[in-house]
Amino acid sequence: MPASSPSISVIVVCRNPGIRLHRALESIWSQTHSAELIVIDGASTDGSREWLETQRPRITTLVSEPDGGIYDAMNKGIAQATGEWVFFLGSDDRLASPRVLADVVPLLAQTRDFIAVGEARFDDGRVYAFSGVNPAIRRNFVHHQAAFYRRSCFVSHGAFDLTMRIQADYEFNLRLLNAAKTFATLPLSISECSAGGLSDSGRWTNYREEISVRHRHFPAWRCFPWDVLSVIRCLRKKILLTCRRHA
Repeated sequence: MPASSPSISVIVVCRNPGIRLHRALESIWSQTHSAELIVIDGASTDGSREWLETQRPRITTLVSEPDGGIYDAMNKGIAQATGEWVFFLGSDDRLASPRVLADVVPLLAQTRDFIAVGEARFDDGRVYAFSGVNPAIRRNFVHHQAAFYRRSCFVSHGAFDLTMRIQADYEFNLRLLNAAKTFATLPLSISECSAGGLSDSGRWTNYREEISVRHRHFPAWRCFPWDVLSVIRCLRKKILLTCRRHA
């Protein structure tokens, strides 16, 4: 690897993830380009903790202890990271191909931006491609499992807000956007994600936090129509999930 190639820290957080964690980590271990791998386990009781101990030689940093939720675990991972860039992979997701990191590295080396975002695909056929930061007020404009952050962003602008359970990444993205940090598009498929995660579950908590984040960064008069849309999206998601369960 050329000395000028940027280094990447891949952070995986989990708590009782089951067998899906094996698939997620295998997608990292099979990469043709190496990366620092940090696993933060929330003291799992389903056997994952013991399995991770057997894989220590393949993990750069392994922490297994109780935590305050997914963003607390992510913040612990950030504190352990040494790479120039940080990438978060869900424990039930996987990198799209063995060449993802090899293809990303030269693009990161060329960009002057602070966040680089590619495409994420769900196993139910949905595809989320980065379409820019406008309108950032609408909803989270970055798919977390398709984004590479310069680690310096967390040094200069703080970590994820632990008062939030689901939308702390949206809040952090708006924090960076308001600080004039720029976002680049990666013309690559980065990850394959499982449907039904916290942000995809249709829970009102998700949309309530989205509204709260919006009001934190934009004036109320601009937020109102998007707040209404958040409520409509929540109802629509609940209807779709109900239809799927009864199909």
